[in-house]
Amino acid sequence: MLPIKVTPRADQQIQQAASWWLANRPKAPEAFKEELQRGFELISQQPGVGAHATNARREGVLRIHLSRIRYFLYYRVRASRIEVLALWHSSRLKGPWL
Repeated sequence: MLPIKVTPRADQQIQQAASWWLANRPKAPEAFKEELQRGFELISQQPGVGAHATNARREGVLRIHLSRIRYFLYYRVRASRIEVLALWHSSRLKGPWL
């Protein structure tokens, strides 16, 4: 398992999405937290699981879809860790600026 480092930008996106989720999804308040945790565990255990993010300018950016909450988690594998770069809702037409 590789440790995960969340960039400040991704952390801000996660916090905003979590706040929105709690305010707007009262029937499944834990779903966001659970799905994000599942995604973190997956990329930590299987770093190469993600698809290559074709919209990223940086090399080596991968993404996984958190289907239950409809977000993409963008990350890249560094020498000794996973670096989470962005959390982006799948309804947005353009991906994050990476």
